[in-house]
Amino acid sequence: MALTKNRSEGVFSAESLKIILLAMGAAIAYGMAHDQITIRVCPEYFTVAHPHIFNTASLTLIALGWGVVATWWAGLGAGVAFALAARAGAAEKFEWRRLLRPVVALFIVMAACATAAGFLGHWMAATGKISSLQAWGLMLPAEKQPAFMADVFTHAISYLVGGVGSVVIALVTAWRRFA
Repeated sequence: MALTKNRSEGVFSAESLKIILLAMGAAIAYGMAHDQITIRVCPEYFTVAHPHIFNTASLTLIALGWGVVATWWAGLGAGVAFALAARAGAAEKFEWRRLLRPVVALFIVMAACATAAGFLGHWMAATGKISSLQAWGLMLPAEKQPAFMADVFTHAISYLVGGVGSVVIALVTAWRRFA
């Protein structure tokens, strides 16, 4: 059942580190895959709207780099919350494997929401329901703005759903341990 038998093993343990690394690794993997798609939708989202911190013209390398830079910290925060929920206190402690399924489910939900948001952002910009973000919109030709807004919506919803989903996973984990 993925519970440890040793109740004295606390939050600061190898198992907690595994939980944190699970969340960080999953967040980075999601970010890299997500950015590989969105950079192909609108390269300008990365080349115009992001600082140039990678000395390359390769879209693949830029997306891989931003996939790491933009997500490791979110994975760290989620991992710490998961470790506290799974390991703190006197209740039986959950091992990292107990969090694997919820994390995978969260990333599936994030990908579905990001896809829907991307289509919505593109449609809204293409039909004039919204305009491109003012500062970047002035730097982009009109025909690029719907794709740019697709990327904006996709990234925004991924962070929102990922943040809310991580809180839900931590709360449900703690509730299952202490209920």
